[in-house]
Amino acid sequence: MRHATSIITQTMVQRRYTGGQYDFKTIVEDGAVISDKTGLMYDLVKNNTFVFLSRPRRFGKSLLCSMLKYYFLGKKELFKGFAIEHLEKDWKQYPVLTFSMSSFKNENAEGVRRALMSKLKAYGETYGCKDDELSPGLLFSGIIRRAAAGGTKVVLIIDEYDAPMLDTERSDEDETAVRRVMLDFYQQIKECTGYIQFAFLTGITKFSNLSIFSAINNLCNISMLGRYSTICGITQSEMETTFKPDVENLAEYYEVSYDEMLAILKEHYDGYRFAKRQPEEIYNPYSLTNAFKVCEISNFWFESGTPSYLIPFLKKFKTEVTGLNDMCVNESDFHVSLDSMTTALPLLFQSGYLTIKGYDSISENYTLGFPNSEVRSGFMNCVLKELLGVGVSSQGIAGNFYASLYRERIDDAMQYLRAYFASIPYPQQGVSSLDDFARFEDYYQTLLYVVFSIFSSKIHTEVRSARGRADVVFSMPDTQYVMEVKLCKTNAESEKAAEEALSQIDDKGYAIPYEKPGKRVVKIGVAFSQESRTVEEYLIQEA
Repeated sequence: MRHATSIITQTMVQRRYTGGQYDFKTIVEDGAVISDKTGLMYDLVKNNTFVFLSRPRRFGKSLLCSMLKYYFLGKKELFKGFAIEHLEKDWKQYPVLTFSMSSFKNENAEGVRRALMSKLKAYGETYGCKDDELSPGLLFSGIIRRAAAGGTKVVLIIDEYDAPMLDTERSDEDETAVRRVMLDFYQQIKECTGYIQFAFLTGITKFSNLSIFSAINNLCNISMLGRYSTICGITQSEMETTFKPDVENLAEYYEVSYDEMLAILKEHYDGYRFAKRQPEEIYNPYSLTNAFKVCEISNFWFESGTPSYLIPFLKKFKTEVTGLNDMCVNESDFHVSLDSMTTALPLLFQSGYLTIKGYDSISENYTLGFPNSEVRSGFMNCVLKELLGVGVSSQGIAGNFYASLYRERIDDAMQYLRAYFASIPYPQQGVSSLDDFARFEDYYQTLLYVVFSIFSSKIHTEVRSARGRADVVFSMPDTQYVMEVKLCKTNAESEKAAEEALSQIDDKGYAIPYEKPGKRVVKIGVAFSQESRTVEEYLIQEA
């Protein structure tokens, strides 16, 4: 992709975009561009009563909640020009109670209780309060019943139900206290079933087996149903219709063709699948609309802030990052609740860092991987910083290493690789002693994998062949690289170790599967010295 140097031209169509705006009324009144999900929304409300939807953060859940609110408030005028205008023949107005639990983050039990009571008392100004309604549950129940007393049932919309429970800094005792407060509140949904027309809850984590939802067993979880899989996010067909002028704008700005820009955007922001049978993959709406808004392709979603709960879970479960892009799991793995997880995998899927890449109907297993380059690159940068202790300066060297390989300046690349490892302070390397050879090897292989993954998805470690496993295999546009790494304890042993590494590539036939017409194959034997803790010697040979 050629990087644009000119300013936005006068011929480019200027349109307004939602960006971080989630209020449907404001978006419509501002004339901002929005994908039409009202047909699916109509299907949802006509065929369900109690609904749960799990989607990653900033994926359109709050906007969908806002659309539902205005629909049930009977604001027909806001839906002019949308599909639902012709589907709904009988617009009705309901009492609507909305809650955004994201505002209750990082609160202790008393803070959560006070915040809930404050929100409920605001509704009490309309529907009344009683002196004995002293807990969130009692007041919530009373408001629901009084709101429905006029003969019209109540609509409940609760966005990010799990936000108060995603604070990893709390003690177990504090966490239990918060859950008690939330249980007191949520269990009223079942207790008041007869007064509720429609209830819609969103979140990141699933609720199955979660004790807080034991009282709400009538929720329909639509999170992995193909029928509603595109209710949040932007599809390819919407890209080529609703957002076509915006793609054309970016293409003009970056001086590429329309088709080239479509491919660039697809690689960067597309790739989400939430169901085994999904009509189209989904683009991240937050990233895409921000790219259109500022006319720049960047990592908007990941840079908007890594959830504070993610890193502690990765550390807690000692997550092996080299295998994340090709994980095989059973459907039951998706539905593990936060309080019963034994690996970080369910959270990585639920949070949007991994997505469904394939489904085998025979084994009933799913293949998971990173949805796109934005998520892969952002996640791996996060891993370098938070898990492997690599500083910003080291990441810059890593970028130079990759760029040199891309330009086929292999000697330059290896010098950058040497500088990269040498720049990482020893205490951050996670090796308890110089004799901890196995951990030393695993650490450096992980670092190498993460560096490549930041820039490209075409890297694999421990690649099987007929006679063994190649340490690292990675692809560039015109060149296939096969790398074997040998570790030595002293610098004096490095020359022999590099020779052994290169010989092993030939002896085991690691490069043979990649020797195809028109594809250059380069073999690299690398010696890492435990003494210098970096690349001490390397040999390069073209197949």
